[in-house]
Amino acid sequence: MIRVRLDLAYDGTEFAGWARQRSGLRTVQQTLEEALTAILRLPEPAQLTVAGRTDAGVHAAGQVAHFDLPEGVWVAHQEKLLRRLAGKLPMDVRVYRAEPAPEGFDARFAATSRRYIYRVCDSKEGTLPTRRGFVLWHNRALDLDLLNEASRLVLGEHDFAAYCKKREGATTIRRLLDVHWERTRHDEVEATVEADAFCHSMVRALVAALLMAGDGRCAPEFPAEVLASKERHPTVNVLAPHGLTLEEVRYPSAEELAARVLETRQMRVLGC
Repeated sequence: MIRVRLDLAYDGTEFAGWARQRSGLRTVQQTLEEALTAILRLPEPAQLTVAGRTDAGVHAAGQVAHFDLPEGVWVAHQEKLLRRLAGKLPMDVRVYRAEPAPEGFDARFAATSRRYIYRVCDSKEGTLPTRRGFVLWHNRALDLDLLNEASRLVLGEHDFAAYCKKREGATTIRRLLDVHWERTRHDEVEATVEADAFCHSMVRALVAALLMAGDGRCAPEFPAEVLASKERHPTVNVLAPHGLTLEEVRYPSAEELAARVLETRQMRVLGC
């Protein structure tokens, strides 16, 4: 058997998220697994493991997944796999790299960080029609200095229960490595959010709190105060998914992959 790494991108608008669902809703995982199974003529359906399970409507420019298959099948199809996937897959998902993964690679557990971008338009005229599928319209002017001041106060390792939808048996402790804002167009700002991992709805809830500081409704300390409370705040909503894109997943060197997998699988507690 050989493990194959896939690098892919998708427009999440018409997908019910990454993960295959029993309800039969259209998902990225199901779409890609069915295409791989057909192209490679596998006797059993392909089984993908992904770096980050994006929610319904969230986009990806740098998603990573892996799957295992017999080495002979890979040798027979590797040269034409990307072209055949391009012909088989719908236009809203594309695989742009497929290659054997180094020993110990795991798309999910070997990742050291995931980097997202949330795009916001703060023009009083609203978002350009050509960008409305990827940019949230925020009907208030945003101050970059306030946004970045509030962002600095939430960096580091914390229990992000106040910004997450809790799951039974799962920790909400995460290490936030980078949060910063920049104005990329006269009418748009971008939040870059990078962490070792994210829990469900964390980026969209955190950015919502930061926007409240950035438009002057709350003090710059407000997002950090919510974080410290470890409780959902009634004024902090989860933002719409279409402004969010998974931009990059980072991995350690090949020599460090196995150690990273072991570290990630351990239940985390603050200070460890």
